[in-house]
Amino acid sequence: MKLNAKEFKAWENKCVTLLGMSGVGKTRLAIRLRKRNWFHYSGDYRIGTRYLDEPILDHIKGQAMQVPFLKELLRSDSIFIRNNITVDNLQPVSSFLGKLGDPERGGLGLKEFKHRQELHRLGEIAAMKDVPEFIRKSHEVYGYRHFVNDAGGSLCELDDPEVLKVLAEHTLILYIKAAEKDEHELIHRAEEDPKPLYYREAFLDQQLEIYLRDQGLAYVAQVDPDEFVRWMFPRLFYSRIPRYEAIAREHGYTVTTEELSHVKDEASFLRLVEKVLERQS
Repeated sequence: MKLNAKEFKAWENKCVTLLGMSGVGKTRLAIRLRKRNWFHYSGDYRIGTRYLDEPILDHIKGQAMQVPFLKELLRSDSIFIRNNITVDNLQPVSSFLGKLGDPERGGLGLKEFKHRQELHRLGEIAAMKDVPEFIRKSHEVYGYRHFVNDAGGSLCELDDPEVLKVLAEHTLILYIKAAEKDEHELIHRAEEDPKPLYYREAFLDQQLEIYLRDQGLAYVAQVDPDEFVRWMFPRLFYSRIPRYEAIAREHGYTVTTEELSHVKDEASFLRLVEKVLERQS
């Protein structure tokens, strides 16, 4: 949605999509806004609770069935397992996505890894297409005045024009661009605590071939899962930047992490958006 500052200020029920790499502050901002009459729609939460709920539970049950004591309790219906995914705890989604590599070190084989990646991609597409309905619910059911879509960092990887069309028609898209010092911090955090990531299949195939060759490895099963994520993160990060920028140019606006760091409340966020709209109109 393209607006000028005056139109945004007069917009009675504001709807904003936050776009950017995981770690740039999307969720932190959304949590701050939800205290001030903003409905916080988390794409990852929707994926986990609606579109990956059963696969995640099957994954957890499969792990539990490897333990004889738990196996007997599950098969006799003496216990049950359920997800406890919340907007602030998305660990089950991350654990299901997993890491590629040596199964002895918690990694997944290439076929299973790609299968889970595709399930996540389809779930994210569906979750983003649900945004208009949740905008309606946020007003009519929950009584919120405004709506913030806390989109996943992989939104730019979906290559689904319909998703961007839906978001651009119903929300103002705000791309949060990492300042140089924050780029380094994001990469450092990924090295310290490598987390599961989503990769476009073509990008994964290309980079995996380079990694195996450079490391002198013959098989994916020889890959250290954490080391592969550490190696991949900066490559993924810099490959996504032009994709984010293209979305912002065509459908939205750009704000930097440095500018966002000064946002302390709803009022300062609204002032920042107005400033950005004036600058980029």
